[in-house]
Amino acid sequence: MSTATESRAVIAGEGFSRVAFTEEALELLRKLWTIHGPLMFHQSGGCCDGSSPMCFQAGEFKTGNADILLGVLELNDASGEELGPIDFWMSKEQFEYWKHTKLTIDVVSGRGSGFSLEAPEGKRFLIRSEIIEFPTS
Repeated sequence: MSTATESRAVIAGEGFSRVAFTEEALELLRKLWTIHGPLMFHQSGGCCDGSSPMCFQAGEFKTGNADILLGVLELNDASGEELGPIDFWMSKEQFEYWKHTKLTIDVVSGRGSGFSLEAPEGKRFLIRSEIIEFPTS
């Protein structure tokens, strides 16, 4: 796996990143941003496409009390110019299962069957998780 870009930590009391993005994921996000504008992710629980991170136009997926913001990626274009933030949300129920993992968003060839924006590109986002001990402060 290539090097990963860390998202900004956003959970109160935590000073570490829970979500990172591979360079391949960043390249696809730049393309999707150009086509669709500001983006967001949501990771729900469940099977099939429910276990894949879903990419939407920012605000298209309504989040609420049942969701937790895990991180914010500050996306830049290939020249380093800032495009904007991409929030990564997860259902709180799923977070209870994954709270001891570091998530890295990657891309593989193939199409999922969901509504995620990358489907028409012949790619799909996928989570690579690593169980780690997070710092306590």
